[in-house]
Amino acid sequence: DHAVADTEEPRSLDLWVPKLVPILNPATILGLSKWGRWRHESRPTPTGSCGRKVDVMGQPLPMGAKSPYENTMHLTVVIPTYNEADNLPQMAAALFALPIVGLQLLVVDDNSPDGTGAIADEVAVRYHDGLTEGDRPRLAVILRKGKGGLGPAYVDGMSRALADGADFVVQMDADFSHSPDYIPQMMGVMQATNADVVIGSRYVPGGSLDEGWGAWRRFVSWWANLYSRIILGLRIRDMTAGFKLWQRDALRGVNLANVRSNGYSFQVEMAYLCEMLGYHLIEIPIHFEDRRIGQSKLDIPAKLDSGWRTWQIRWRYRHL
Repeated sequence: DHAVADTEEPRSLDLWVPKLVPILNPATILGLSKWGRWRHESRPTPTGSCGRKVDVMGQPLPMGAKSPYENTMHLTVVIPTYNEADNLPQMAAALFALPIVGLQLLVVDDNSPDGTGAIADEVAVRYHDGLTEGDRPRLAVILRKGKGGLGPAYVDGMSRALADGADFVVQMDADFSHSPDYIPQMMGVMQATNADVVIGSRYVPGGSLDEGWGAWRRFVSWWANLYSRIILGLRIRDMTAGFKLWQRDALRGVNLANVRSNGYSFQVEMAYLCEMLGYHLIEIPIHFEDRRIGQSKLDIPAKLDSGWRTWQIRWRYRHL
């Protein structure tokens, strides 16, 4: 069985030092304390491209049976892109092969030099065949004027998704480091637990990193999470996770218009707001695959910049 981390627990472990002692306790840092209770439950493996409809636990239904998702939900997958021309068509095909009725892909492109925006428009036309007037487009595109960064791209995309009536919003990368096959499982967990946010996590039991990651890269990722958790006093294991499923009301409650961070710090700020606002968060294990094509957009200066911005986040939301 996979372990599912439910982060909704009382924050205080000690009435006279409600934050400092739990944060600095090595057991807490390693995720072993009762602060982040582990619930061991049987979870389905991703159904992938089986083409079958799924129940609320993400398991295939008998042929001809009606999925509880049909006519009841709008799911929008928001993907920011910059030089992802080779990955985008494959990602769109993988998403639309999922057994989820009503799924929409929203691409937010930052004027990619490799023509990703134009390719997104072409792919959109292909998937609009058969739609009638008034139907929800299967693929929508936001073309931004320049490279504004990951955070603003997500804010624009998520805001557009909410404005267009999305009930659930997935955020993920275009490079297949986040497998689309996990989305039915994330939906099943959210429906079964009434979670506000489901996080695809590398750092809960059962989660893993690509075998090609070197020791230094693994250390930097581990340190970034530990550093953020200590400074902000959070229980989320994967602070910089970019693969999340959001309930509509949770995204509205975060107030996207006030989110200022970029890069890794965008993920940290969103995680911090979720915990501070008391949302029910669940992390499920995923395998994080290295990107298939192209190079990472987050270089060393961007990672170092995110370090001091963690303190900025703590100060900005000190009233919460």
